[in-house]
Amino acid sequence: MQTPLAITLENFQQVILEDSKEKWILLQFYMPENQACVQMTQLLATAVQGYESHLVYAQINCQSEQQIAMQFGIQSLPTVMLVKDGQPVDGFAGMSDEAGIQALLEKHLPKPEDELLQKVAELVHEADYSQALPLAKQAFELNGENVQARFVYADCCIETGQIESAKHLLENIGLVDQDNYYQVLQGKIELAEQAAESPEIKALQAAVEASPDDLQLKIDLAVQLHSAHQSAEALALLFSVVQRDMNFGDAKKTFLDMVNALPDGEPLKSEYRRKIYSLLY
Repeated sequence: MQTPLAITLENFQQVILEDSKEKWILLQFYMPENQACVQMTQLLATAVQGYESHLVYAQINCQSEQQIAMQFGIQSLPTVMLVKDGQPVDGFAGMSDEAGIQALLEKHLPKPEDELLQKVAELVHEADYSQALPLAKQAFELNGENVQARFVYADCCIETGQIESAKHLLENIGLVDQDNYYQVLQGKIELAEQAAESPEIKALQAAVEASPDDLQLKIDLAVQLHSAHQSAEALALLFSVVQRDMNFGDAKKTFLDMVNALPDGEPLKSEYRRKIYSLLY
């Protein structure tokens, strides 16, 4: 939870008048022994998480800073205000719940995930899905109710070979949210699955099944699966090769190239790095 900034006469002008030109100030008036104020502090400290780049959470102790409290005309506690450009813009007196506080913040501030989604959009425009994926995942984790964040995360999963993860993200999407982007994503998944059923892949799968000890066939199949965005299957095949013979052909190099190409934060990346290290050391 974020620790509130204590406002006094000494820093009042800097924070309330100057800093509020750049950021919103969430200003809480309280008394330490007031139980309602204590509860409100806990709610606010949790609610402001994710808004740090746009918001400063500050408190005014109405016992020690009576002059400031009088200046704002505080009549009851707790009282909460959103301040911008030195002026109160919105707020409430008395208790509120988590939903009420969140509604107040969302009314005036960008959602915490919006900044991340903007960065993701820039990376997607450059087709840099590997770098976009961890940011998209972070945005989705900040707000799983944001449908666009869910779609962008699914898109990055598809483009980095995590088809099953993408399908899971797109489950249970209501009809009202099944827009053009949703249809595009479903089309991408269908194409990826069709690619995994290509004649070349099916022929290699049959050959591997017929000759399970042919390591080169497994490498060839892994390369085709990787091209078809089937990263998990490709890595499993390649690991079975290097596990049997670390120095066979280009198996180790191909395996490491595939692992390193995975986005940071992707579970497959850490999983197979651990596995290869266990063989090397």
